[in-house]
Amino acid sequence: MEDISLKKQEIFDRGVRILELARARFVRGGYLGLGLNSLAAELGVSRGTIYNHFKCKEEIILALLQDTMEIRLGMYRRAAAYQGTPRVRMTALGVAGELFVKLYPDHFCVERVVQSDSIWGKTTEERRALVKSSQLRCVEVVAGVVRDGVAQNHITLPADMTPESLVFGLWAMTDGAYSIIATSDAMIDMGIAEPFLAIRRTIQNVLDGFGWTPLSADYDFDAAMERIVKDVFPEEYSRLKQSW
Repeated sequence: MEDISLKKQEIFDRGVRILELARARFVRGGYLGLGLNSLAAELGVSRGTIYNHFKCKEEIILALLQDTMEIRLGMYRRAAAYQGTPRVRMTALGVAGELFVKLYPDHFCVERVVQSDSIWGKTTEERRALVKSSQLRCVEVVAGVVRDGVAQNHITLPADMTPESLVFGLWAMTDGAYSIIATSDAMIDMGIAEPFLAIRRTIQNVLDGFGWTPLSADYDFDAAMERIVKDVFPEEYSRLKQSW
């Protein structure tokens, strides 16, 4: 039994190592940069050994995305559990999203790149279902905070808008902005000295527009973010190489 357990652990560890090396190669060179022959050589195994873990290169890429979504999900859950009003908890979710982008740039890169139908179409239904489940759980955590705000009469959504619709809009705004930050060195030239601060303020203004109380005029959300990043994410905060 002990030999079987050791063998299972060896297989598991090899799968983790495959993804670690694959992520670095994918971030550096994209789809074409993830060659299975060179990956196998770096691992010191045959290409067939990699196929024992993943049926094709596209399966590896979706596995990378799933790992990424699970990290994001864990941070979202911690943020959503913060003690405060729904709007303050939504602010905590914003902190989680910003920390994720700052501390896991390689993972965020995977999210940005893995959108091609040519990648998804070559993967198994099981792998796609795992990724979809992670994505849905991320949305549900955030939508749950919106529902709490609605239930407590802190926000009233338009009749044609669901909590998920609001979450999607906020997600598109923030991740789109983070993608620009990650790929452009022209922020200063655009007159944006502090792009992350600009995103925070924009989102708070959007939530003000929905009438989600407490409004920014009545509550110091900048100070709240300072507390949240230190109280909810102390380990991540200690790893920041830049001021919050």
